[in-house]
Amino acid sequence: MRKHVKSTKLQNWALIIAPVISLLIILFADFDPENKKVTYTLAIALLMAIWWITEAVPVAVTALLPVVLFPAFGIMNGKAVSTEYFNSIIFLFVGGFVVALAMEKHNLHKRIALKILSLTGSGYGKILLGFMSATAFLSMWMSNTATAMMMVPVAMSLIYKFTEYLNPKDAKKISVGLLLSIAYGASVGGIATLIGTPPNLAFSKIFELNFPNAPEISFSQWMAFALPVSLIMLAAVWLVLFYRFKPSGKSEIKENTIFKDQFKQLGKTTYEEKVVFTAFLVLAFLWIFRKGFNIGIHIPGWASLFGNPEYLNDGTVAVFVASILFLIPSKSEKGKRIINNEIFAKLPWHIILLFGGGFALAKGFKVSGSTEWMGMQLTVLSGINPFLIIFIIALFMSFLTELTSNTASTQMILPILASLSISLKLNPLLFMVTATLAASLAFMLPVATPPNAIVFGTNKIRISEMMRTGIILNMVGVVIISLAMYFWGTLVFHIDVTVFPDWAAAGVK
Repeated sequence: MRKHVKSTKLQNWALIIAPVISLLIILFADFDPENKKVTYTLAIALLMAIWWITEAVPVAVTALLPVVLFPAFGIMNGKAVSTEYFNSIIFLFVGGFVVALAMEKHNLHKRIALKILSLTGSGYGKILLGFMSATAFLSMWMSNTATAMMMVPVAMSLIYKFTEYLNPKDAKKISVGLLLSIAYGASVGGIATLIGTPPNLAFSKIFELNFPNAPEISFSQWMAFALPVSLIMLAAVWLVLFYRFKPSGKSEIKENTIFKDQFKQLGKTTYEEKVVFTAFLVLAFLWIFRKGFNIGIHIPGWASLFGNPEYLNDGTVAVFVASILFLIPSKSEKGKRIINNEIFAKLPWHIILLFGGGFALAKGFKVSGSTEWMGMQLTVLSGINPFLIIFIIALFMSFLTELTSNTASTQMILPILASLSISLKLNPLLFMVTATLAASLAFMLPVATPPNAIVFGTNKIRISEMMRTGIILNMVGVVIISLAMYFWGTLVFHIDVTVFPDWAAAGVK
């Protein structure tokens, strides 16, 4: 609500100005005299970018524009555009989210969080670590927003307990630190898996669209790269929050029995919780071990047991496990299953449409020739050290997503970075993975991410406190991601910075 009130005037202007600018470009600009589709595509992309950034209309409505405008301007056939809105990545998201909603329905997520917190021990540093660990772990598999919503009440109950025996100044500092640990833990934890945050899924499909001959980025390969990055970022966040908000003097948190008490109040683990937890473990196992590993010797994945292992993908696995939960009877609700039809009403369909709009836009860039045209314009950057370009991309994305939807920003920027990599004859993963990770480095403003907004809504944090802490973490994150991509990412994704891969060259055509 806070964001909506402040943005109303800007949104009203954007609603009118964006289509006017796009129409003027269509009528009077000609970026490529031999291919008018380039001009049309860039005009539509600009319209979508402005409306996405300002949220002049709901993001899902903007995402549907390609369905109308691409066929109208002869960029893509309407049937071809429509198919971009449902694909394997969408089903990966849907299946993973159904399992997450099952965890939420049966309170399994709360049991996991409280168990982690009850094991951390007393002391501000340990409790802070507990909150961050629980939030980050859940955010690897669940919506960052849902995780933050669940963790905030736990934090608030502890904060009220602190006020009983800590002086007001220390109680205030600790409160801010714990609440920020939830917001930041959700963002950082989400980057560790392909389903952890929407930009990761957006990258997976846009990369496939632009470079169909490239090796698949599997769930396990992404996790092998991003999990260490996530853990390093979590350590950095913990250090910053610990030293900025630790109690002064002799004030100390002497016990954290509140977590153990709340865990006991949940009672014994129910049959439904056991079933959902088993499904969650099976899902994680199937994702991680689908393709196998090469550690000197090749260890085949379980998909090799099938006649056509390449037909199976992470979306197939997600839908399979989610479907099983619809078949298993519930014991606490007679005549019902572990999950039922009502779960579909809780799926974030606006995010699903946002994904689809981004995929359609990326496909439009490719088939219209806009990707190739933009690549030609970006040749001025040739000769610059690849690490410097990676650093600039990370810096730009981390601050862009402070003001815009990180999913929409990622979907707008990735096709441009694909063009940049082609023009510079560098592996596209260097730039596209960097931008995707950096899209989750939004620590400064309440409007930057839903978890930030949720903790700000407690009225326990001032914007100035979030900004001062956030800007430090933004810069630290930019450095960590840049170094990780250049050194660790090149190993995991088999990148040679001196070689332009054949599959990337084929993507130009």
